[in-house]
Amino acid sequence: MILWLIVAAIVGCLAGYFIRKNIAEGKINNAEKLADKIEKEAIKDAETKKKELLLEAKEEVHRLRNDFERESRDRRNEQQKIEKRLLQKEESLDRKAEGIEAKENKYNKKLKDLEDKEGKIEGLIEEQKIKLEEVSGLTQEEAKRILMNDVEKEAKHEAAMMVKEIESQAKEDADKKAREIIAYSIQKCAADHVAETTVTVVELPNDEMKGRIIGREGRNIRTLETLTGIDLIIDDTPEAVILSGFDPIRREVARIALERLIVDGRIHPARIEEMVEKAKKDVEEIIKETGEQATFDTGVYGLHPELMRLLGRLKYRKSYGQNVLKHAIEVSHLAGIMATELGQDPKVAKRAGLLHDIGKAVDHEVEGPHVEIGMNLLKKYKESKAVIHAMSTHHGDYEPESLEAILITAADAVSAARPGARRETLESYIKRLEKLEEIANKYEGVEKSFAIQAGREIRIVIKPESYNDEQMVMLARDITKNVESELEYPGQIKVNVIRETRAIEYAK
Repeated sequence: MILWLIVAAIVGCLAGYFIRKNIAEGKINNAEKLADKIEKEAIKDAETKKKELLLEAKEEVHRLRNDFERESRDRRNEQQKIEKRLLQKEESLDRKAEGIEAKENKYNKKLKDLEDKEGKIEGLIEEQKIKLEEVSGLTQEEAKRILMNDVEKEAKHEAAMMVKEIESQAKEDADKKAREIIAYSIQKCAADHVAETTVTVVELPNDEMKGRIIGREGRNIRTLETLTGIDLIIDDTPEAVILSGFDPIRREVARIALERLIVDGRIHPARIEEMVEKAKKDVEEIIKETGEQATFDTGVYGLHPELMRLLGRLKYRKSYGQNVLKHAIEVSHLAGIMATELGQDPKVAKRAGLLHDIGKAVDHEVEGPHVEIGMNLLKKYKESKAVIHAMSTHHGDYEPESLEAILITAADAVSAARPGARRETLESYIKRLEKLEEIANKYEGVEKSFAIQAGREIRIVIKPESYNDEQMVMLARDITKNVESELEYPGQIKVNVIRETRAIEYAK
């Protein structure tokens, strides 16, 4: 039984093997047939594609050949047209060249004829000159000199008349406009001025206080003078002590300290030292606040703190009795208003006007004119060149190169010329009048001169035979220039030249 099972299994395995072998061989044959079919179809498709590409390539080559031939034909046509135009231009240029050559020959001939005629004319002119010299009895040079003198006299006469007319019209227009601007500016800045004295007087409650100020063996007054640098003058003036010193700041410190000591009543060296220190701090604070207030009042901002402090110091500085800080503020206002009216920059004008006398704050400590000191201070604290130049010209030390500089000079003169603004010593006033008359009298033909209206006008009487009406104009201009260059004065001076001819006869 087992043997049969083994045999059956072996037979089954062999049968299955042969069956699978037949199936596999069938599949392989089918696959080979399918591969042959696919290969044949691929070869057929490749041949078809090859033929199509060859056909397309032939068509593209044909198209490109046609485009090239067409383009070549167009270029040949264009080249032929260009050659034709060039030939036409060349023919035209040849014709023009022939015409130019003909004209040149014609002009050369005319030029030669003109040269011949010119030579003949020059000969005729020389002959006429010789005949004219024989007839007139004058040589050519003498006649030329006489003619030049006549022309010169006529030209001077016409020039003087023209100068007179132009000056008259210009002065009329300029004076009218200037009066309008200055009047408008002064109306908007109508500050009152009172001449302030330069001597500080401290009032005392009684004459007994003088002895207490002097102290035992003079120790109190010596201490006060040493600490403040100010001299105390105690004389017979009732109930008053005079403080004398060149530095106005120190004089103010001494005044405040002395007034506080008088009120306190305790006057001795230690108390004096304490009061002087407090007065110095108070004055410094006042100076700082005054400088800040000045910039606020004028609308000038961005100043260096040290410049504001120097402005505050000007509160205690006087010039001919005029408070310099008030003067600076007024100049700033006037210059700003005039600059606005003339279409200029009011900021530069106001800033330069406020700072124009800044050098006077330290001119007791630094040598040199206050203009130079002020310029150095403004350069040190980085002010602009426009502001420095504008303030540097107000005393004529430098030539003005901007309208703002001229406005600062004008505003300074207006502020100084206000009635009661400044005081002059009698000696300097008389010297100015004498110098004014001396300048006029040094001119030849001047008979008399009179400085009148407090030196605001000079009347000059000239000899009538020395000058004619036209020459008077030139004389007035020359005297005006000399007055401007040799004198320093506020405002302006009118130069009035008078020429008078009198004819006197007596009826008998």
